[in-house]
Amino acid sequence: MRPVNLVPHDRRRHTESGRSGSAYAVLGVLAVLLVMAVAHVLTSNQVKDRAARATEARQEADRLEARANDLGSFEDFSTIKETRLASVRGVAGTRFDWERFMRELSHVMPNGSWLQSADASVTGSADTTTAATSSGTQTTVAAAAPSPSATLTGCTPKQSEVARMMVRLRELYRVTDISLNESAQEQAGARATLDNCGRLYKFDLTVTFSPAPPLREAPPGATSVPASLGGGS
Repeated sequence: MRPVNLVPHDRRRHTESGRSGSAYAVLGVLAVLLVMAVAHVLTSNQVKDRAARATEARQEADRLEARANDLGSFEDFSTIKETRLASVRGVAGTRFDWERFMRELSHVMPNGSWLQSADASVTGSADTTTAATSSGTQTTVAAAAPSPSATLTGCTPKQSEVARMMVRLRELYRVTDISLNESAQEQAGARATLDNCGRLYKFDLTVTFSPAPPLREAPPGATSVPASLGGGS
């Protein structure tokens, strides 16, 4: 026969059943899920923070690269500037003072004379010469660089005007020597033109100047150019 419990249901003792173990398991699973959620959130935050730092680093790298390019352009500009300044200084150092020379020359040219050509140079390359000593040996020495010079070719009515012009040319500023290359009647009886002296006398002169550059436009003292020859300015 099957036993019957006659104790009222509300008076009965509660006994543990298997359901409490299931509750613990559920709580454990929830705890694990909570830990995983927290770990996921922390990991996501770390990833976002690192991504933000990487973005800032790339922006800083781009900014530094742009600044480096700007500085490189400035350096290139500075190099171009120095190159151009050196070029200008070189040109200025080899410039012949045509304005002053022609102004002075206009005062010393005889009446009825004119120039067919004028050429000038302020540079020259050093040359070497071989000199023999008293003992018979030969020594190679460097010759001085040529001084600035100008070559004048033109026509004049008389032969004497050529000599007078050479005397006047010696009074020009920084002139150290005058040499006559040619002075002759080009073609007797022919008509003079700009290209042909004809019956007039053709002159070819070389004017040599002091190699030292001028310190000022009008030098003081006895070496100054007379006003009648174009000086004094």
